[in-house]
Amino acid sequence: MKTQTTNRWYILFILTLVYSLNHVDRQIMVILSEPIKQEFDLTDTQIGLLTGIVFAGFYAILGIPFAAWADRGNRRNIVALSLSIWSGMTALSGFAGSFWQLAVARMGVGIGEAGGTPPATAMIADVFPPKRRALALGIYTTGISFGILIGFILGGAIAAKYGWRMAFLVAGVPGLFLALILMLTVAEPRRGQSEGRLQDEDTPSVKETIAFFLTQRAMISLLLGGVFVCVSANAFLVGIPLYLIRVHEVPIGELGIALGLLMGGLGGIGAIVVGAICDKLSQRDLRWRPWTILITGLIAFPFIVWFLYAPDKQTAYWVYFFPGLFGLLYASISYTAMQELVPVQMRAMASAVMLLSLTLVGIGLGPVLLGMISDYFAEELGTRSIQRSLTVILIFNVLSIVFYLDAARHYRDGVANALQFER
Repeated sequence: MKTQTTNRWYILFILTLVYSLNHVDRQIMVILSEPIKQEFDLTDTQIGLLTGIVFAGFYAILGIPFAAWADRGNRRNIVALSLSIWSGMTALSGFAGSFWQLAVARMGVGIGEAGGTPPATAMIADVFPPKRRALALGIYTTGISFGILIGFILGGAIAAKYGWRMAFLVAGVPGLFLALILMLTVAEPRRGQSEGRLQDEDTPSVKETIAFFLTQRAMISLLLGGVFVCVSANAFLVGIPLYLIRVHEVPIGELGIALGLLMGGLGGIGAIVVGAICDKLSQRDLRWRPWTILITGLIAFPFIVWFLYAPDKQTAYWVYFFPGLFGLLYASISYTAMQELVPVQMRAMASAVMLLSLTLVGIGLGPVLLGMISDYFAEELGTRSIQRSLTVILIFNVLSIVFYLDAARHYRDGVANALQFER
């Protein structure tokens, strides 16, 4: 089709918009969790299930077959199909009349989103060379920021005026139009073109791919470090709105604006700026991929603790600056690092393995663990049980340190192994 383009910046722009809607449709559930809880009389554990494993189980597990398809088929078409599915199911969430109906709709969102990230990140890796890849994937990851920004602000504002059901409808419809734009204007890039390694033939089987992954110690450590951070990050994503509403009595309209800017706006800036710095540093030493995640996490940690025990909401907003700025880096840099630890014909599957690990454990269990711990302390602490639960969750941040250090230690050998496999 003459109107289609292989311009890498346009492809990145469209895929970033797709990823933004991915997170609008995902995070709209987070900002609406308190009114949904009140209407359906749910526990924090049930909220954790809706924002966690109910969505994440399908999202994670189906990522593997979607990635296997993407390593052989047309990735643009897969992304467009997936976008249509998750957008439609988000709109249908607004018609749910019970916990179980909403759970089924969120399962549908998870099924659709499973086909988004693996083919998209593989496409980006094929049009951007290694020296620009962390920046490109950092820009792509701003989709999380924009998704949080739009989802929180839009969801909070619409819910405050029209109710939570209308917020789901407004969030879902735009994706159907973007899927059409993607199909009409973006051409499928050739695999490996950014490095001049055009390998469309002899794609390894899933068994061969997994066997290679298991030989890469840096990859395993990177996954484990990312999983532990992801458990905490997603527990906090769900828990922070509940904490601010219950402890600091922040109204939902103000909450959407504040968290949209702090988590979404700052997170996008951090992903781009620190991603570009990481690219520069990694040209001298590839270990700066895992080191960057580790260092920024250590900087943010004391501010997270301060945030949880801030005396008022104004202080809480101010001290969240560094956690907000660095909060999305682990995702963009982990995906970048993973792409460099595998041959070009395994890139979509590598993204799927990262997606499976981060989603099934991090997104799936993080909110559920948060809810269970909060319910456990509810009788003793009342509305402050969510504060105690978030404090306990910080254990996972500490556990990630060991694995990021190990990933850095073996990272250069892992990149060399991936290059050797292609020869």
